[in-house]
Amino acid sequence: MTCTLVLGGARSGKSAHAEQLAAGTGKEVIYIATGSAGDAEMARRIAHHRASRPAHWTTVEEPLALATALADWRAPHRVILVDCLTLWLSNLLFADGTEYPDVGDIALPTRFHAERAALLAELSRAGSDVILVSNEVGMGIVPYGAVTRAFADEAGRLNQAVAAVCDRAVFVAAGLPLVLKGGPC
Repeated sequence: MTCTLVLGGARSGKSAHAEQLAAGTGKEVIYIATGSAGDAEMARRIAHHRASRPAHWTTVEEPLALATALADWRAPHRVILVDCLTLWLSNLLFADGTEYPDVGDIALPTRFHAERAALLAELSRAGSDVILVSNEVGMGIVPYGAVTRAFADEAGRLNQAVAAVCDRAVFVAAGLPLVLKGGPC
């Protein structure tokens, strides 16, 4: 069983690449969607993503308990595609309604630390192939405001930790995959 991390910027082609990898396995695809519709624009994005996926794929919407969803759906005849880790991170940062200051240190919610640890532990277990999609947000300017800087920092740390436990890591830019770790994809 393999674990693959697919990284890239916004509209880089990372999700399309991850979906091609999942379809290419010939296994039953379980698509774990972490996005949640907080506004009409996001609801339209989610609807578009739902409509673009093959009808025979099983979609599981899980904005917070990602490790639990992975454990519940793992099986050798399946590939699990998680899209995406950075939406999941955002969900965890704001799940309890916390309002963060514009300046100063940001105390991350306890649930974030617990869910992150659970995800990394679950990824270390065998059971099915897993493909995870995540945004690489640390290649631009330093974000304005304490919470956006904390988000960028935690996204980078999360990507590093996930890449360390995955067999493969792929960076996608302009729709072109570049293998960072592991064999070809």
